[in-house]
Amino acid sequence: MKRTIITACAAVTALLTGFGPADAAENRPLRVGWVFAMANAPALVADRKGFYAEEGLTVDAKPFGDGPVIQQALAAGELDAAYIGAPPVYQWAARGLDSRILAKVNYGQAAVIAAAPGIRTLADLRGRRLAGVARGSGMDVLLRGFVLKDAAGLDPDRDLSVTAMPVGTMNAALDGGTADAAFAWEPFISQQVLRGGAHVVFDVNQALPGYPWYVVMAPVKTLAERPDDVVRLLRAHAKAIAWLSDHPAEADALIADAFKLEPVKRADGTGIPATAVAAEARKRLGWSDRLEDSDLAFIQRLMDYSLALGFIPGPMKAADIVDTSYLRRAGR
Repeated sequence: MKRTIITACAAVTALLTGFGPADAAENRPLRVGWVFAMANAPALVADRKGFYAEEGLTVDAKPFGDGPVIQQALAAGELDAAYIGAPPVYQWAARGLDSRILAKVNYGQAAVIAAAPGIRTLADLRGRRLAGVARGSGMDVLLRGFVLKDAAGLDPDRDLSVTAMPVGTMNAALDGGTADAAFAWEPFISQQVLRGGAHVVFDVNQALPGYPWYVVMAPVKTLAERPDDVVRLLRAHAKAIAWLSDHPAEADALIADAFKLEPVKRADGTGIPATAVAAEARKRLGWSDRLEDSDLAFIQRLMDYSLALGFIPGPMKAADIVDTSYLRRAGR
């Protein structure tokens, strides 16, 4: 009965105001969640530099600690779009959250770093202790499926010890000797490399140039109710990426401030400013909005890894969750 009353009230409101559910959606801010990571800088830049407003779009942009929390907010109808890793999109699609990947955000960012001098190649990880992330997460899929199995020829469950920990504690684990190597991402890699605490063993972006990681995605409900706003969002996204490319010094300063990067101190006591950390990170990390055929092939590869590792219940096709039509409408 309660649901009937609510539905009836909504119908009366629509009759009196002339607005239905889709119209109401168009008249509220677009709620965009983004994982608080340097790779998602375009979401921050678009907000701070006024690119959303330039496109006539009001956005309520909220940073989140990780992808699973964003997916929960999406499932609860609390967000309209998100900047999130590609694996969570298809993992949650397998559970019933029907969404589409609309554009790329970044490429690169991940690498294996080691503190132990005897680790120069991935093969040297055999019998060693590697700091990784939560089992089944997107980065874990990349680590186990591509880095360890394909690139190193190692069994991640037998040939070495992979210990899950927050990426922010990996450098301390390397310093303390509780891990011999770590699979991390920027800016944590650059912080450790610049201070001399580790060296890069394997840069994923060198092995897979331009591989996509974070993407702009939206539930099909958003696409149905607010297609024009989605196009505006993608135009602002493209402007933010262009700004990051065209203003590197200003971008490094913005990134250092927004993500609270700290200056690095070397063993000899000399210091490296936070902006230099951001600049170093950009050697392994970049931004692009366009989804190329190679990007879809990489997402498909991740899906296949996830299936082989038992993280999704059945085969999936990247073409089923990627929709580039909105990007084309945005002129990209």
